[in-house]
Amino acid sequence: MSDSDLLSLYSGRILELAADIPHIGRLDAPQGSARRRSPVCGSTVTVDVTLKDGKVAAFAQDVKACALGQASASIMGRALAGRTRAEVETARDALRAMLSEGGAVPAAPFDGYQVLVPARDYRNRHASILLALEAAAEAIAAAEAAD
Repeated sequence: MSDSDLLSLYSGRILELAADIPHIGRLDAPQGSARRRSPVCGSTVTVDVTLKDGKVAAFAQDVKACALGQASASIMGRALAGRTRAEVETARDALRAMLSEGGAVPAAPFDGYQVLVPARDYRNRHASILLALEAAAEAIAAAEAAD
């Protein structure tokens, strides 16, 4: 990757998102939790959730990731409250398709992932970008199973 490629990939907006991740930490009494790790880079994201009427009522995330993984967690953190597992899984699948197949940006409220379109060309970064939504979907599923 050349210096100019890095500059275009790590845009100012991506770095702003990475520096401002909402809902950082862990919940004291989550109904469901999940931890995802990227084998490529070692990034990890852990998501805790509580549900009310099948929707995310509260959540927290512990993010140990590269700037792209942090930006992804930041985008997800702004959109997760009030979402169902189906909505999160749809966003996760759309993000995966956006990155690997040139698919559309996930629909609102997950459309903030538009900023990560330049990462399409960097397959080694895709796993880290997907961690937050993967962990959120798994945490919601765990909460539903515990109910």
